[in-house]
Amino acid sequence: MSIGLVDGSSKTVSSPYYHPATIDDVVNYCSTKNVLAVDTETEGFDFTTKKMIMFQIGDHDHQFVIDTRRVSIEPLRDILQTKRILKIFHNAKFDYKFIKKWSNIVCEGIYDTYLVERVLHCGKQNFGYGLKDVCKRYLDVDLDKEVRNKFIGLGSQPFTDNQIAYGAKDVEYLIKIRIHQLPLVDRNQLNRVIDLENEVVLAFADIEYNGLDLDTESWKKIEKVNTDKADELQDSLDHMVTLDPRLDRFVSKYVQADLFTAVEDLRKIDIKWTSPKQVLEVFQCLVPKLDNVNGKQMYKYRFQYPLIDKYVKYKEAMKLCTSYGDAFFKNLSSDNKIHTNFHQILDTGRVSSSKPNMQQIPADNIYRNCFTAPDGWSFVSADYSSQELNVIAFGSKDPVWIKALQNNEDLHSTCAELVYGEEWLNAAEDDCAYMKLKMKCNCPKHKKLRTNVKTINFGLAYGMGPNKLADTLNISVDGAKVLIEKYFQAFPAIKGFLDKLGNFGKKFGYIKTFPPYNRKRWFSTWYPKIWNNKSSVMELGSIERASKNTPIQGASADMTKRALVLIRDYVKEFNLPVKVVMTVHDQIDTICRDDQVSDWAKTMKGLMEQAALEIVNNGLLKAEVTVSNCWEK
Repeated sequence: MSIGLVDGSSKTVSSPYYHPATIDDVVNYCSTKNVLAVDTETEGFDFTTKKMIMFQIGDHDHQFVIDTRRVSIEPLRDILQTKRILKIFHNAKFDYKFIKKWSNIVCEGIYDTYLVERVLHCGKQNFGYGLKDVCKRYLDVDLDKEVRNKFIGLGSQPFTDNQIAYGAKDVEYLIKIRIHQLPLVDRNQLNRVIDLENEVVLAFADIEYNGLDLDTESWKKIEKVNTDKADELQDSLDHMVTLDPRLDRFVSKYVQADLFTAVEDLRKIDIKWTSPKQVLEVFQCLVPKLDNVNGKQMYKYRFQYPLIDKYVKYKEAMKLCTSYGDAFFKNLSSDNKIHTNFHQILDTGRVSSSKPNMQQIPADNIYRNCFTAPDGWSFVSADYSSQELNVIAFGSKDPVWIKALQNNEDLHSTCAELVYGEEWLNAAEDDCAYMKLKMKCNCPKHKKLRTNVKTINFGLAYGMGPNKLADTLNISVDGAKVLIEKYFQAFPAIKGFLDKLGNFGKKFGYIKTFPPYNRKRWFSTWYPKIWNNKSSVMELGSIERASKNTPIQGASADMTKRALVLIRDYVKEFNLPVKVVMTVHDQIDTICRDDQVSDWAKTMKGLMEQAALEIVNNGLLKAEVTVSNCWEK
């Protein structure tokens, strides 16, 4: 093993750790290899402002450390951009963005040891995936990550021997880690999903790199509206307290009133509504058995107590103020864009994001419309129509659901008709669109019954039980149990499908998504004799729920990820003026130059539906495309 230092110096390096090398030496060595490992060291974590200062590449036998402050990696372009040579990274998105920003090189042919590890051990709790954890797990090596911090603020100072050795070791370790991972991938038959995650990481990296343009003035106006609403709700809470004698101890003594102001409006309220501890004290005067103000209990009692209902609305308003108010601008980069950070693999295979969380942007287009397309460009967005419901229909092969989807019927109304029977038929009003054309109607009673069943339909993908259904619909738990029982009597195929999934997870301790990807989720609380342990009822219940929802959510996630891969590859192959800028659940958002919008909208729809066919191969799942000058749901 040897280390070559490329720093552009003509001086002879005297070191027991490394020898001098040129960028041509790197090219000559690497171009003959089929597998290489790649890493970078940077000034910081923000690729828009912080520079890449070290680039490392090589294999088990030879590693090169390149000082990118003095030497360009441009000669490595062909090596990094070809799919012929596999490049091993750990957390590839990070390195990808820095390489693209500071060298204008787009890496292809990636194997990400971090993502592979997350796939291999998906669902396992208290499991580390950082390079330090992985090195310890496979190589029994303790990495000194403090060396990494010393690159920050290094300036123009030359690398120390320790830093050079550290950079080279990262490359060597990545080669070894992959060798340990590959047999586990084969043993668990995870090759297809590993390939998918390694391909789609490039799409997520592009989204993070491209970012979204934010209209800050429009955002500030929304922030002002939300702040005013929160203040109004707080005033209302204060006033309601003064009117309830049970809460007198939270109100100060009367102050001097005038002829024009009600006495209760002049009393001081000694409650800090942002303090859960203080609020709990207040509400325990109304509901003594209440033990917290953050859980499901609040939603249970909000319909019984107007004060609690008002508080729930206040919390919702405050969440908007804190999450999507002035603090949101902390995520704005120097280019006036939002560059979110995707977390590519949750336990179900779904995606989340942070800094900021773009997956939880309020569905209201008031927020989304603040993200705009550049002049001469438009948003072209596509989302799957009832993605998870189609997955359930495909998995269960329920004849009613499949027929409704085939005939473009309103599925929720069709389900409601079977669940409620005579009650549904008798609730139809004149010119009912459903009774005539099987379309969603405006009959008041139908709306309510449809909402009830719609809640169950979508809840199937999240393991919704009677307690959650009761809270959501504001009905008793017993009433929710009866409704669920009637639902499954109407759809025995769906019940059989879900029961089969739940029993599999409880029996084997893991669950898989649909072919061809067969993603696995392990259950950390499972053990071989869990069935015989009477104290394990809660664990079994949790495993059963997760076993039911993971294949549904996971198949949906796999589909969207595959669509991202197809879209990225197509844009690259034909060099289209298109950029992928966001994805939220079953929606993918691009910006396209205006003169190409019409053609791209048709192509994007086709690629989305092509990805769907790989999992739901009945051809029923369609994509809907919208074009706008801003981001829309």
